[in-house]
Amino acid sequence: MNINQLGADSGVLICGHGSRAKIAEREFSLLAAGLRQRYPELNVEYGFLEYSAPNIHMALDRLVESGVTKIYAVPGMLFAATHAQNDIPSVLTTYMEKHPGLTIEYGRELGLHDEMITAFQTRILASMGYNEIPAMGELYDTMLVVVGRGTSVTQANAEAAKLTRICCENLGFGWSETVYSGVTFPSVGRGLEMALKLGYKRIVVAPYFLFGGKLIDRIHAYVDKVASENPNVTFLKADYLRDQTHVINTFIERIEETVQGPSSAAPLTLMQDFKERLAKGEVDVHHHHAEFQPEEKKAAEHSHEHSHEASHGHQHSHG
Repeated sequence: MNINQLGADSGVLICGHGSRAKIAEREFSLLAAGLRQRYPELNVEYGFLEYSAPNIHMALDRLVESGVTKIYAVPGMLFAATHAQNDIPSVLTTYMEKHPGLTIEYGRELGLHDEMITAFQTRILASMGYNEIPAMGELYDTMLVVVGRGTSVTQANAEAAKLTRICCENLGFGWSETVYSGVTFPSVGRGLEMALKLGYKRIVVAPYFLFGGKLIDRIHAYVDKVASENPNVTFLKADYLRDQTHVINTFIERIEETVQGPSSAAPLTLMQDFKERLAKGEVDVHHHHAEFQPEEKKAAEHSHEHSHEASHGHQHSHG
């Protein structure tokens, strides 16, 4: 079976992290709109883990209420860190347990799919005024600084560094560095200080983010500050990804993979990985606050401004 063969009893769920910034919430909704535009007959919903509405539980309710009995969920996240690996499959698993007859399959993160690399390279080139990759040697005097989200998961941070190397070689930059907006190192501020010491007179700063919000604003503020203090260096800011065509293409491929199911050649889906670790006792099914709770309990939890951030290890400190 493929995505074109899904009937009225099947639905797709795009799972996001959520943000206090309304722009991120609006831009995430464009992903679902883009999928609906490509597949008008497909039942597509989106939901967030925290901060934003609708949450994942609400999105699941909408699908079930429309008669869906088979849901194909994919994380709207660039890399597989804690939220994609543990929090989302916990929510999906507990919801499925409470709804007999409902099946939820959970696919892979966007990752370093060729389409995502193309999407990012397109943004980088546009920041310099290029519509295509320039001739060999044309960017030898330019440095690329990629800004990753930063997580407590080393592998996810390493994927950001890998992306930097791929783009640096593909586009022909003279040098490159990866910095992070929080949790790990080097920070954006520290990373730009290091970049300046290399002597490049043109530096492209490219945030590998899907959506806007406070972190993008902070990154731009760092760049503007450093640029004002170093007028002899040209700083260019690449746009973030949004619902670019190549990003939508990647979501379609991830959904297609999830619909077709696992194969011996394919890597484990995030749900398969979660269930294997669950069986080994390496992880527990926990109740994330995106799941339904009585109103008075939700009110009490939200009154403390999500103090769980520290326990998640993503308080986004900046150096």
